[in-house]
Amino acid sequence: MSITFRKSFRVLPGVRVHINGRKWSITVGGRRGHHTINSDGRRSSSLNLPGSIHVRRDHHRH
Repeated sequence: MSITFRKSFRVLPGVRVHINGRKWSITVGGRRGHHTINSDGRRSSSLNLPGSIHVRRDHHRH
């Protein structure tokens, strides 16, 4: 079993920074919708609509 490091903290209202042993990411938004960018250039967007509708889109850097 390996030991992992993961930390997440809020820098401004609606902005969070996530750090683990190798990468970091920044998330902007809240529960209804957010956009995330990580250190590898990967981006993802998520939108939660009323009911059980959840839309997610991943963008990969080529």
